[in-house]
Amino acid sequence: MKRAISILIIGILVGVLLVGCTQTNQQIQQNQTQNQQNIKYPVIENFTTFNSADEMKEYLQKTYSSQFWLGFGFEAGVVRGEVVLDVAQPMQKSIPSAPTLYEKSAPERVSETNVQVKGIDEPDIVKTDGVNIYVSQTYLYPYWRWEKVNEGETKIIKAFPPEDLEVKYEISKGGQLLFVNKTLIVLNHDTIYGYDVSNKPIKKWNVELNGSLVTARLYNEKIYLVTRNLMDYYEPCPIKPLTYNGKQLQITCSQIYHPIYPVPVDVTYNVVVLDPQTGNVTKAVSFVGSSGLSVVYMSKNAIYITFPCREDVVKIYYNFMKENKDLFPPKIIEKVEKLKGYDISNRAKYVELQVIIDQYANSLSKDERLKFRNEFWNRISKYYEEHKREIERTGIVKVSLDLDVTANGKVPGRVLNQFSLDEYKGYLRIATTVGMADTTNDLYVLDGKLNIIGSLKDYGKGERIYAVRFVMDKAYVVTFKQTDPLFVMDLSDPKNPEMRGELEIPGYSSYLHPIDENTIIGIGKEGRSVKISLFDVSNPEKPIEIDKYLLDEYWSDILSTHHAFLIDKKHEIFFLPASKGGYVFSYKDDGLRLVKAVSVSALRAIYLDDYLYIIGDKIAVFDENTWEKVNEMDLS
Repeated sequence: MKRAISILIIGILVGVLLVGCTQTNQQIQQNQTQNQQNIKYPVIENFTTFNSADEMKEYLQKTYSSQFWLGFGFEAGVVRGEVVLDVAQPMQKSIPSAPTLYEKSAPERVSETNVQVKGIDEPDIVKTDGVNIYVSQTYLYPYWRWEKVNEGETKIIKAFPPEDLEVKYEISKGGQLLFVNKTLIVLNHDTIYGYDVSNKPIKKWNVELNGSLVTARLYNEKIYLVTRNLMDYYEPCPIKPLTYNGKQLQITCSQIYHPIYPVPVDVTYNVVVLDPQTGNVTKAVSFVGSSGLSVVYMSKNAIYITFPCREDVVKIYYNFMKENKDLFPPKIIEKVEKLKGYDISNRAKYVELQVIIDQYANSLSKDERLKFRNEFWNRISKYYEEHKREIERTGIVKVSLDLDVTANGKVPGRVLNQFSLDEYKGYLRIATTVGMADTTNDLYVLDGKLNIIGSLKDYGKGERIYAVRFVMDKAYVVTFKQTDPLFVMDLSDPKNPEMRGELEIPGYSSYLHPIDENTIIGIGKEGRSVKISLFDVSNPEKPIEIDKYLLDEYWSDILSTHHAFLIDKKHEIFFLPASKGGYVFSYKDDGLRLVKAVSVSALRAIYLDDYLYIIGDKIAVFDENTWEKVNEMDLS
């Protein structure tokens, strides 16, 4: 019984405290005054850079170690909405010779990877330049094998015209791929490679990561890397996130941003711009944050990085005690108030908080202690529900494409994936789920400085967000627990978002893809089957599911990555892969029709002119005008 209350505190923290970055105005002003002389160049309000390693050490000492009391189930390196495969290096295979990969003219129509923002490419396991297809094949070890995560290779396949289909080269590196100007970039777990693939592939450069790769984007012939490094509390800066072409990148203290007021942090996020032709770093910047489920969204104006926003547990418990004075005697509340103001680490505060509550509980009789434990649990659960928007928050940092940190902010709740964020006409829109047991959902509109200027709250109560898609001044949000509500929101007035319509149907959609401004495809599940829905949203007040199709499939890669989806608007078809095969659907005439099913282990599809290439353990090519098979090649 002696440690019962301590265990109870830990259980409550595990159960409900994904805590938010909050600070009173008075505290902020005090910290600003204390740091004013040390600020080298404040870029945004309450957010600046360190002046020295000693200053960074002092900052970290005040926040050390949030992971001690918040390290419950977050995996560093796991990013919602991002799929970065870790791959090792298999044995080199023999490479056939060929005069060139660009002998014949390219097709007029070439599909691209399905991405969130048109023109900003995202890494995937399949890429094409119109003549060749680049396929990364990885071989996963069971999850309990720690010595290697996986290994793989990348095949370069002559694909156009389809009668010339053949494997031309193999590269003994696998991972996520990007392609620009006859340069193939392979993003491995700990190394990034650049290959000249204009003829026989030649490695031009490599970048070795010293931390973990969060994700990457390709825009305007620049690679934007987002990486993460665990905090070194003894030598916090400079940060050395990677080595490129034998040169070590060092991000100095004056390039590391942080909130002026101390908040629990345990990692640094690094944004690095790479030249894809040389592998050289052109610019880099870092900021402190929390490990856990991070999301990266990139518009054509900025990169937004989100992370769990955490705060001192002592402050939360102090506020709880003030609202429950009948449960705690004044002397206990006074002790916790003093503890809150101590200039010591969060770990030390946490341990002392346990001692204070333990000592009080042990001073009670058995009957009083039993009553206290039950009252304590019920009241703090109720307190969390009443204050969940203050406690559970997501931090957001905005980085310009010139790598200037231009804003930071926070919103209540947690985000699902990159589609939960969208920038439109200078405003950031973000959809979140709030709460643990009794969930609800919000949508916030933020201005260019990441201040909340508009919101819609408390839709889909008791459910959580499964899919989000922003289309200009509309938002479509799917929540799910037992039914699948599709919410339609009007964001034309950023300060006054409005709920326009709602549709409840069985199952759920976890990916939404707009065909046009009036029609949306939803991919998800109903029961044990993969479900495809076709929604008519021409009347926002009355969205309609005009058709649906249930596949005899339990899973599709589209449920975990949008990159697996392909749409060809010329032929009004879309493709989705599943475990038993690949499926081509027509959406003509406001209906869904299965036009082709291919029994291959399908992963992706692309089109070149009017030929559809379904890619898995084989490549099968079909004429989209007749759906006759044109060619086939085994990749296994």
